Amino acid sequence: MTKDVLVNINELAKSFRVGKRQLHAIHSLNLQIYRGETLGLVGESGCGKSTVGRTLLRLYEPTSGNVEFDGIDLQSLTMRQMKRMRRRMQIVFQDPYASLNPRMTVQDIVGEPLDIHRLARGKERRKRIEELLRCVGLNPNHMSRFPHEFSGGQRQRIGIARALAVEPEFIICDEPISALDVSIQAQVVNLLKKLQSEMNLTFLFIAHDLSMIKYISDRVAVMYLGQLMELTASEQLYRDPLHPYTQALLSAIPIPDPEIEKKRSRIVLQGEVPNPLNPPAGCPFSSRCPLATNRCKTEIPEWREVKKDHFVACHLI
Repeated sequence: MTKDVLVNINELAKSFRVGKRQLHAIHSLNLQIYRGETLGLVGESGCGKSTVGRTLLRLYEPTSGNVEFDGIDLQSLTMRQMKRMRRRMQIVFQDPYASLNPRMTVQDIVGEPLDIHRLARGKERRKRIEELLRCVGLNPNHMSRFPHEFSGGQRQRIGIARALAVEPEFIICDEPISALDVSIQAQVVNLLKKLQSEMNLTFLFIAHDLSMIKYISDRVAVMYLGQLMELTASEQLYRDPLHPYTQALLSAIPIPDPEIEKKRSRIVLQGEVPNPLNPPAGCPFSSRCPLATNRCKTEIPEWREVKKDHFVACHLI
């Protein structure tokens, strides 16, 4: 059975001007997201994960390359056409404290997409907002309250309800749980899984918590300094990581068994993540990789399929 590609990313790049220099946040990204799946995107802070999410939706305009959504090239659309397209693709932002307007009630926040896209008015609008709040586990009687009257987890649920208001097919979850307490994180992730199965949603789930990514994702892409290092099915990645960077990341996940934890060896990376204004000439990971050769330091590795559906960018594999 062939998989149905919903999002096709071709040679996507995004740069920002910093003074007189260019900061390359994303380098030649090639990625496909299949309909109905959750693709996890992981990496250290500052590696370009959130930039990928925002560039996919054209909240940032790409420097080069293109994104196709359901066969439509998003770069070819006018802003009016893009506005219509945003009914099909939404984003849940990282910080539930900053992403909700403190001057708007929950009713106004969740209802705003309905107003923008002219989907419901009057009693029908109110009924739809009540439906959405129930859907994310909130009390519809609280719709006249303001964001500051809710906890972090509840605010994130309001953000999810806002994203669901236009009945999208694809939602980018940009580190939606990183600002929440651990006990609340599981509730939000379980809610997303439930909504996905009920509404046949497709997720790009951006995070740096590898254990949570393992739980929610069908496939996982590992990113470092604006480039993809490895991509494969979630189980495969955690069972048999091939890239030295992925191996180092996975070795840092604590195992809740003191006996196993005592016996296993950690891969401790030396040095700091290079300055993205002055990245290494070859593989971006070469300055910290314990296995790096001279070739790694001068030649950018090719992104290639080394096993079925297992892609790696490394000269040593």
